[in-house]
Amino acid sequence: MKSIYLIISLLLPSIGFSYTISDTTKKTVEKGEIFHSQQTLTINGKRISLKTETGTVQLRDENDEPIALFGFTYYQKQSKIDSKYEKDKPKRPIVFAFNGGPLSASFWLHMGILGPKRIEINDPGYTLPAPYKVVNNEYSILEKADLVMIDPIGVGFSKPTGKAKWEDFWGVDQDIRSIGLFIDQFLARTGNFNAPKYLLGESYGTFRNAGLVKYLQDKGIAMNGVIMVSAVFELQHLLFGPGDDLAYLIHFPTYAATAWYHKKIKGEPENLENFLNEVRQFTETEYALALLRGDRLSTDEKEAMAAKLAKYSGIDKNTWLKADLRITNREYFQALLKEEQLTVGRLDSRFTGINEDPLAQNALTDPQSDAISPPYIAAFKNYLYQDLGVRPDLTYTTSTGGRKDFKWDWKHKGNISWNAQTAVSTLPDLASALKQNPNLKVLILNGYFDLATVFYGVEHSVNHLNLPDNLRENVIMKYYEAGHMMYTHPPSMKKFKEEVDQFIEQTQH
Repeated sequence: MKSIYLIISLLLPSIGFSYTISDTTKKTVEKGEIFHSQQTLTINGKRISLKTETGTVQLRDENDEPIALFGFTYYQKQSKIDSKYEKDKPKRPIVFAFNGGPLSASFWLHMGILGPKRIEINDPGYTLPAPYKVVNNEYSILEKADLVMIDPIGVGFSKPTGKAKWEDFWGVDQDIRSIGLFIDQFLARTGNFNAPKYLLGESYGTFRNAGLVKYLQDKGIAMNGVIMVSAVFELQHLLFGPGDDLAYLIHFPTYAATAWYHKKIKGEPENLENFLNEVRQFTETEYALALLRGDRLSTDEKEAMAAKLAKYSGIDKNTWLKADLRITNREYFQALLKEEQLTVGRLDSRFTGINEDPLAQNALTDPQSDAISPPYIAAFKNYLYQDLGVRPDLTYTTSTGGRKDFKWDWKHKGNISWNAQTAVSTLPDLASALKQNPNLKVLILNGYFDLATVFYGVEHSVNHLNLPDNLRENVIMKYYEAGHMMYTHPPSMKKFKEEVDQFIEQTQH
């Protein structure tokens, strides 16, 4: 074998190729690279200094074999205490945060509400082109806790290494495992096992959270609390599957909230929460029974139900009749403001955009995503390379949406019955974690105008956790007059900080 390598070593330079001679049983494994910086922010007149790490660390599997370069940003409050006494003082709480996707990078939460800087946008409209305005983030949780922003494998700087492949990380259980391994190894590297610990996820990140808190707990890493931003635990709630009426029911209160916001409700109820309580009551006691009866409804009964649906939704009676009393979210985005030739947002139905095809049944775009994506992406990347000091020749991937090879494995070990997957749900994981750790607290933040992960769907899931009465109060529900990313809405930013700060204060002891 060595003679073959010798011949190759003599031939390759003569024909213009570079080469590396190595033992074929070994494979080069990349090492992580961390960039250090100092950041500051001011909250309530108090200046906070931060030590920052940004980059990747080598992620190891359960046998300590390298499997990935895992990307993150770590903000640690600098202490004024002499370092030799640092090990004796109580550990500061630490929050591990990520977005959803299932594979979106964490820059939304990072630049929107959690980090030391935030982007100002024109909520609920379109932000002017660059230069964008990045300001001190007075709503950051860094006043109360250190922060680790996590980018799962496939986004940010995270990627497989060694013998690992993308599919080893792209799936419900694969994703939970890799992030769980990172958190375990991060706590070991930084000496934070004895710190109060929190998970904070948005959107699919809440679905991940419900499985991850159980995964970590089973490894002996119990969380003080879990913060769910715009939650979903049962994905079938969002899919409007054949024969599944539940998705229509849980979306209806958000249709009503959206119609209220756009002044499509006759009489214009003054108080949103009172109006939605009425809509919840109607949904449970009348709409649900009508859908359950299906084709057994008489013509008169169907006409009467369509009239009530029109009253609460802003969509006319005839459209409800044509839809057999069932309108999907994409149809609702398109239908509500059709006369104005506008489409409402999926992520935040306060946002509106030009209806590109008024004859289409389904909306073609999401105005909220169109409005905020360019400023968020540009502002964060500028912050990443300029402030955090990352080498500009490293590409930060914001999502896997454009990758042709991206495929997510939706199987979850908690959902298998009779050799088939019966659901896509991490609700049983969350229920088990709460029952096995009665000190665990969960804070769920819901946007009334979120048509991506609807608040009534979360309420349905929480009401089916099957918790003993003494544990039900461990799940705390809060509501915002905003959408999926409630932190784009200035009044909700303040409320977000107050409620998350209070949650951390009350659960760290």
